[in-house]
Amino acid sequence: MKNRTKMMAMAIAVIAILFTTNVNAQTTPVNKFRFGIGVEGGIPTGDINNFSNFELGGTARLQYGLSNNLALTLTSGYYNFFAKSSSATIDGVTYTAKPKDQGLVPAKVGIKAFFTQNLYFGAEAGAGFETSYANNTKLLLSPALGYATKSWDVGVRYENISGQSDNYGTVALRVAYGFGL
Repeated sequence: MKNRTKMMAMAIAVIAILFTTNVNAQTTPVNKFRFGIGVEGGIPTGDINNFSNFELGGTARLQYGLSNNLALTLTSGYYNFFAKSSSATIDGVTYTAKPKDQGLVPAKVGIKAFFTQNLYFGAEAGAGFETSYANNTKLLLSPALGYATKSWDVGVRYENISGQSDNYGTVALRVAYGFGL
């Protein structure tokens, strides 16, 4: 229930941002760079769902405008998958343990294609470096839909994280503030 409350609060914040921000055309002018810093929250899917109920992260994105409605992106940051507590009762005594959280550092390249004035489709691919337990490198693939203005970028994506016989992902909401360089 706590996760639903957090997601509802994020959704309300996003709606407030969308309705109080001026509408502008493509956010990255042709042959110009833009930098954005974002925070995101997500719901884990796949194998990691047994381990974690919530993902929280921060990302930085560099964007380069190729045309009036197409930009290249380079994204990195940190995702934290919060571990669930587990308990067991042995001989009438309940033991509770909380494993270490799973961390992931993404390094992705992609595109952001605007199909209307502020709405875009994004696609990124890259590598994810796990920072806990096995320290594996994973393949990252993530399609996204979003809304961007001159200062704000709000997007929803599914990120598939796979490799080493392990497949998981996250459905995440990213809210970012950006500016031209």
